[in-house]
Amino acid sequence: MADTISPRPSRTDALLDVVLDAMSGDMPVLEERRRDRQQAVRDLISTGSFQPGGLDGPFILHLARQAGKLVFDVRDAEDAPRLRLPISLAPLRRLIKDYNLTVESYAEAIAEGNPIRIRAMDFGRRALHDEAAAELRAMLEGQVAMDFDTARRLFSLICVMAARD
Repeated sequence: MADTISPRPSRTDALLDVVLDAMSGDMPVLEERRRDRQQAVRDLISTGSFQPGGLDGPFILHLARQAGKLVFDVRDAEDAPRLRLPISLAPLRRLIKDYNLTVESYAEAIAEGNPIRIRAMDFGRRALHDEAAAELRAMLEGQVAMDFDTARRLFSLICVMAARD
């Protein structure tokens, strides 16, 4: 899924690639959401800080949804499994739903060309994004260390994956 981006192999918290499960890759996605997904992956590869406890990277991260859980399948640079970490999506469900609705409203506001509504929707989208990033970091505390921007980008990917519900 990654574009030609220079990986940061010398960093032990670097992500070389982020791969979404096959079902997510096959689902129809609005063009804006596809661009968001691609940008999130590019940003995670270029600047993400992702450090599972006790492991040194760089890593390839596979994300999948299985039985209502989000599975972080952490692999080494050769794509060999290192850690499989399933987490419940329940604490994020409201934020995912609200975020996806806000993204749809934002797209409508852009289509309408209403700058006041665009600003309001953008503000709401950012606030939800920040709240979800903080929640994701708290859910993974003690298992995976990541900076706030990495958590925001991972939440973007989670929302794209959850959009098929």
